[in-house]
Amino acid sequence: MEKNNETENKKEVEIETVSLNDATETPVTDSPVADETQKLIGELQDKVADLNDKYMRVAAELENTRRRAARDAESAARTVGMGIAKKFLPVMDACGEGLKQTPDDAGLKSLSMALESAFAQIGIVKIESVGQQLNPQFHSAISVIPADDKNKPNIIVTEVQSGYMYGDTVLRPAMVVVSK
Repeated sequence: MEKNNETENKKEVEIETVSLNDATETPVTDSPVADETQKLIGELQDKVADLNDKYMRVAAELENTRRRAARDAESAARTVGMGIAKKFLPVMDACGEGLKQTPDDAGLKSLSMALESAFAQIGIVKIESVGQQLNPQFHSAISVIPADDKNKPNIIVTEVQSGYMYGDTVLRPAMVVVSK
C-alpha cells in the first residue's frame, strides 16, 4: 500500500522555456501590427546592445581610473619618502665621519646603528663601492690615481662619500677615487 502512495505522489512537471530569440522566430504575418511589433522589437534589441556596450566601456574606464589613482598614490608616497630620506643622508654622513674620528664613542655607534636600521626598514641601502668596478649609474668619480700592481684600471680605490639607493632608484651616487 505504501508503494502505491509513493508512485501517486511522484508527478512529472514539464517546463517550457522561452527566450527573446523565440519572439523573433515567430512567423510574421502581413498585418501592420505584426510589422510594427517586429520593428519595435528590433529597435529595442539594438538599444539594449548599445546600452550594454556603453556600460562595459564605462566599467572598463572606471577600473582604469582606479588603477591609475592607486599607481599615482604609490608614486607620490615614494617621492615623499625619497625626499625625506635625502634629508637624512647628511646626518648619516656626519655619523660616519664622527666614527672615523672617535671609533670608541658609544653614542655615535648607537646613533649610526639606529640610522642604518631605520634606513634598512624603509628600503634604503648603501651602495658598495671600494673594490668594485666603476659604474656611472652608482658612482661619481671625483679623482683618478694611476693603476699599479695592487690597483687594476677602473677599480674604485677609495670612497669619499657613501652613495645610497631607495629600491631601484639612486638617491645619491657614491663619490669615489678610481684607478686609471
